[in-house]
Amino acid sequence: MFLARRTLQALQLGVVLGFVACKSVTEVAPNTVKEEEGIVYTIREGQHYADKNSLKELHVSALKFEVTFDSSAIYTSATANNQADINKLYGLSDCNTSHHTNSARFGWRWYNNRLELLAYTYLNKAWDYKLLGAVPIGQKVPLELRMEDGSYTFKLYGQEVSMPRACEGPSAGYQLYPYFGGDETAPHDVTILIKDLE
Repeated sequence: MFLARRTLQALQLGVVLGFVACKSVTEVAPNTVKEEEGIVYTIREGQHYADKNSLKELHVSALKFEVTFDSSAIYTSATANNQADINKLYGLSDCNTSHHTNSARFGWRWYNNRLELLAYTYLNKAWDYKLLGAVPIGQKVPLELRMEDGSYTFKLYGQEVSMPRACEGPSAGYQLYPYFGGDETAPHDVTILIKDLE
């Protein structure tokens, strides 16, 4: 009986030491997975703007990135009419103007019980949008926005949608980051993972 008790205590100690050893290794090992996956942007409850939204000048002919939404993209607006409002995902101002004058970005919304992505632009201070389609939650979604002479081309799953542009050549402006609204602020914390591909 004494030997059995000592054997059990030794096994328990080994299990405890094993957990401690694993914990030590985990704490020492660097976590590089998130860095490789992209940047997690958080829009805090009651806010419009995401964190990590520093001013970044852009002169590019295309934006290519992957986005992953989690269940925080599911929401119900306080006012029913606002459910169709378009939240902003990622894009840029253009033509050496502010983003409320000329810009292009992907928009998103939880609408009709699905997560929709949209093309969203300002052309000489007039905004417009086109529905691109629904996307799954929890999966990487590849997106592309091309700046062409006189037009923007938005690409989702091989489907392309063009919208008019006020200038030609590469973009001339600044990066636009995730933003909640429309009229309302985020009803809870919203997290969006974005990985730039080029």
